[in-house]
Amino acid sequence: MVVASPTPIRIEKIRDIGLPIIDLLAERSQVSKLLVKACEEFGFFKVINHGISDDTIKKMEEESFQFFTKPALEKQQAGPADPYGYGSKNIGFNGDIGEVEYLLLRTDSLSISHKSKTISSDPNKFSFAVKGYLESIKNLACEILDLMAESLLIPETSVFSRLIRDVDSDSLLRLNHYPPFNPKNDGDTPATSFHHQIGFGEHTDPQILTILRSNCIEGLQISLEEGVWVPVSPHPNTAFCVNVGDLLQAMTNGRFLSVRHRAVVNSYMSRMSIAYFGAPSPRARISCLPNLVATQKLPLYRSFTWAEFKRTTYSQQLKESRLDLFKMINDDPNGE
Repeated sequence: MVVASPTPIRIEKIRDIGLPIIDLLAERSQVSKLLVKACEEFGFFKVINHGISDDTIKKMEEESFQFFTKPALEKQQAGPADPYGYGSKNIGFNGDIGEVEYLLLRTDSLSISHKSKTISSDPNKFSFAVKGYLESIKNLACEILDLMAESLLIPETSVFSRLIRDVDSDSLLRLNHYPPFNPKNDGDTPATSFHHQIGFGEHTDPQILTILRSNCIEGLQISLEEGVWVPVSPHPNTAFCVNVGDLLQAMTNGRFLSVRHRAVVNSYMSRMSIAYFGAPSPRARISCLPNLVATQKLPLYRSFTWAEFKRTTYSQQLKESRLDLFKMINDDPNGE
């Protein structure tokens, strides 16, 4: 979900920071505390020893690579994105662009089987890889969400995960390819003034939780303060990067942070990523959990359905702060 800048970005406001790396095989209560701390401080973290097999990841990455190396005319058979399907540069319906090509898929089995016929010359192989990956990544997302709920002392620890386990879950899988960008110096701009181009512009993810896998090429950046961008170094092997979505920020009454992030294009090497966006069913009602509202304080956000929030998302350029539109303005927790 992105909006792109038409000009190269400058590097004077970029600084380094180390995101938490959480070993999911460590002692459970400690893991749950570390997850909550990371969500409160960064909104982003990495997980290792997550239980997803190398073979599952490899098959998914190979299918992604094979699709994006096809000739343009063949890739276009899987588009245009509506918003699902293949898209290149144009993202959504509100003028958002980026130096990226992507494949956006629903996560239900029937949709994957149907769409595979326009994506791959071997649709059964593609469908098998995607379904296997989705089963594993959804289970990982649910485990992470349950661990968070445990540390937050929520009585029903499946309160978050049951939303994406719903048979009508609106979760998505997006495959991204960022071709290398070779800047041209026109003689007026110092050659050292920039070294990246925007691939996906700044945005927050509207869903509950995002789990990202990428090849070992830098590109992801997060913004923990206005105008300052922090590169997220790719972690070797099979680590995943996880971030809080807008819905999780609302449900935790702002305790967890849905942080702005963007992707920049490498000057010399292609970057590929696979993003899973865990979302509830359209009819699911999102509201702050009662035990996360401090004594004598009101919820920060009114109650809303995912369908309502999604309509707002698709009606705006995605650099906008959509969650701000759902902040409480009176004493009615339903905003009525």
